Amino acid sequence: MVLDLTQFLPGPMLTRLMADEGARVVKIEPPGGDPAATMEPFEAGQSFWYRNVNRGKEVVRLDLKTPEGARHLHELIAQADVLVEGFRPGVMARLGFAAAEVRRRHPRLVWCSISAFGQTGPLAHHPAHDLGAWALSGFLSLNDGPDGTPAVPGLPASDMAAGLTALSAILMALLARERTGAGATIDVAMLDCLLPWGAHLLGETVVDGRPVRSAHQRSLGGHALYQVYRTRDDRFVVLCGREAKFARNLLEALGRPDLVPLAEAPAGPAHAPLIRFLADTFATRTQAEWVEWFKDRDVAFAPVLDTAQALAQPVVAERGLVVADEGAHVLRSPIRFLAD
Repeated sequence: MVLDLTQFLPGPMLTRLMADEGARVVKIEPPGGDPAATMEPFEAGQSFWYRNVNRGKEVVRLDLKTPEGARHLHELIAQADVLVEGFRPGVMARLGFAAAEVRRRHPRLVWCSISAFGQTGPLAHHPAHDLGAWALSGFLSLNDGPDGTPAVPGLPASDMAAGLTALSAILMALLARERTGAGATIDVAMLDCLLPWGAHLLGETVVDGRPVRSAHQRSLGGHALYQVYRTRDDRFVVLCGREAKFARNLLEALGRPDLVPLAEAPAGPAHAPLIRFLADTFATRTQAEWVEWFKDRDVAFAPVLDTAQALAQPVVAERGLVVADEGAHVLRSPIRFLAD
């Protein structure tokens, strides 16, 4: 059994993935419930957000500040294999559930804490959600526009990174328990989870002490073949593969093989002439016309879709990514086990 004492996104998403694969997940909510349950839009009388991160779970509402609530949680812990909590560091201990003491009483338990900045260190008690971890990781500064102003990210990467990292750690701990009989105490921080995702970006900072500039990065706007372009109808397309073969295929098809050396140059100012050429070229046709033009060409290319267009794509239906369930819609788990 998995006990879920989390709210909003990171913890609920990880335990939902476990529930989707058959785990018994008991979600412990405060008397007022998970705040995500109040978030619009609603479908079939329930928040779409709440349903899609909490489906398949048993919900038990407890006031852990009361003796009765604490006693009930102790009883559930005695039956649990995994406990996931997302309070600020120190809160569980103040409620009478310090991780070390709980694990002393239940040595097979896998205890996982998810927080913004970890259980220890100078930021342990600093409040933050996803955007705060983005900002302090340095990555928000790279999510900038032409004028250098950072934009709010479209997806909560630090939330999701923390949830997936925690899921991986829990599964490793359960596997180790099969051999040793002992559980584990896991400390997952959103900030910690973001930094390793920057292995392809942070080299010049770690090695040379220089801040990364997106305009000089291969994957952040400094390369012509990894770039967003506006079309004639004020929509957008992207080139999304920097390999030399894609550059040759594209530029030869456009009648400009002489520009191939620019595509092979290091990202940064050297790409400016090629970016200008491609920007002017993409502006001559509509997005739909470019989709048709690229159809039989071996070039990493995609139209930029809005969310309605994205969910209407045949691939979404073919993969069963959005399905109806009891009069409401759910986003299917990305985990697939294929038959041998």
